[in-house]
Amino acid sequence: MVAIVDSGSTKSDWVILDDFKKVFLKTETIGFNPNFINRELITPEIQKNSNLMLVKNSITKVFFYGSGCGVKKNCETIQEELIKVFTKAEIIVKEDLMAAAYAAYSGKPAIVCILGTGSNSCYFDGENLKIELPSLGFLIGDEGSGSAIGKQLVRRYFMKKLPSDLHAEFEAEYKLTVEDTLKNMYHKPRPNAYLADFTKFVIERKDHPYFKDMVFEEMKNFFEYQVLPYHEAKDAEINFIGSIAYYYENILRSVATEFNLNVGHVVQKPIESLVDYHIKYIL
Repeated sequence: MVAIVDSGSTKSDWVILDDFKKVFLKTETIGFNPNFINRELITPEIQKNSNLMLVKNSITKVFFYGSGCGVKKNCETIQEELIKVFTKAEIIVKEDLMAAAYAAYSGKPAIVCILGTGSNSCYFDGENLKIELPSLGFLIGDEGSGSAIGKQLVRRYFMKKLPSDLHAEFEAEYKLTVEDTLKNMYHKPRPNAYLADFTKFVIERKDHPYFKDMVFEEMKNFFEYQVLPYHEAKDAEINFIGSIAYYYENILRSVATEFNLNVGHVVQKPIESLVDYHIKYIL
């Protein structure tokens, strides 16, 4: 059996293929971004999943694509933790951009962007991945992401910048205090996922004029910082992977039009396309 894993900062999608390359199992765990999760939590979190525990000894290869795995040390961390569970498997760990490139590939070169809890971009020609820009994380990067939108929302709430109707609704729904917010951001694991969780408040009200403008500006930041620096941007198709891209697709396309850029397809969950790519080209 082969495991294919697409791991973001919030959630990991797992697909287990049998020896005939047919889907045997689909399941989920939390996300395993080594920049935000204590490595000691990774193995126990996998072990909580009873479905994975039932097949762990039958898995001979794990393809793990994860956010935060663009750094060699982080890849090694994930590898070392996975082998504790899948003791009979070869463990292959690559960054999430590679999964996005595979999932978005349609036979021609393209710029591929991730817009989920975090954000990132690359250029994929069908064989080689080119990354011209570093992933700076949610504190100084991740433009357009769930954590960036969540951060904007929380900041504007506390600084009394939200319109009165949105302020009242947010206050009633979350009853948020400065003390709790700072505690979750600075003293608990996965602060980027904490901030990104507030995005659902915006998504539920995405047609509100104030949020339309807020998200539009955040998407402009994304294109300016993570797309336009690629000299291929003006000519290549630009494809998107991730829930934020999916929910704000209309705004995304409007911003792209303003920059005279061509957005191709937008995929909410890359796991199915990623599995198809492995079956077709790798396994």
